[in-house]
Amino acid sequence: MSQITLLTGPERRRRWPEEVRDRILAAAFAPGAIVLDVARQFDVASSLIYKWRQQALAEKGGVGFAPAVVMDEPRGVSGSLPMAVITVDLAGGGRVSIGSAASAALITATLSALR
Repeated sequence: MSQITLLTGPERRRRWPEEVRDRILAAAFAPGAIVLDVARQFDVASSLIYKWRQQALAEKGGVGFAPAVVMDEPRGVSGSLPMAVITVDLAGGGRVSIGSAASAALITATLSALR
């Protein structure tokens, strides 16, 4: 038999402690996890999970723009014409240089793998 939760009184919304929210978010966005399955497991709407994630990213400043730096000297292979290069400095301290000859698929795959 299925379970029914009856909410009575003036307040009909459930309040989720921050620790529980963090645990649900970690479970929902773990590699290979399906948000809908996690929502069913914790008996919460999947839209609420996405809302919590959006709020958490806004609090941490997780989404934004990176400044672009233009260098005077283009880098290239020694002895040849300079090649246009995009250098991406990663948050962990790593650096990736992408040449102008790289395909869009290669660039996308590289940056996705480093994410």
